[in-house]
Amino acid sequence: MKYLCLLYADEAQYPKLTKAEADQWMAEFAAFTDDIKRSGHFVASNRLQPTQAATTVRVRNGKLSTTDGPFVETKEQLGGYYVIEARDLNDAISVAGKIPGARFGSVEVRPIMDM
Repeated sequence: MKYLCLLYADEAQYPKLTKAEADQWMAEFAAFTDDIKRSGHFVASNRLQPTQAATTVRVRNGKLSTTDGPFVETKEQLGGYYVIEARDLNDAISVAGKIPGARFGSVEVRPIMDM
């Protein structure tokens, strides 16, 4: 079964990292991604642009409207995701717990429905 692992963190902290810290952070993600590719869990992954690049779309009474940036002020923002293949929720949680971002932010694990 496929699971979506949504990575949330305080994006205001990223610019505070030194180059060495940022390089280490990216190396940890690369190592994690290589590990789950070898284990057969990896399906897809992407890092997202900051929330300032987001546009929220709504349709009400047939009219489309857009809002720039984040809709709700939160301490953690969606920064990326992994789509993984796992035997069950426990396996998915075990994989999600190894995502480097789980140490500083949070990872939401959600089963993907077949369509």
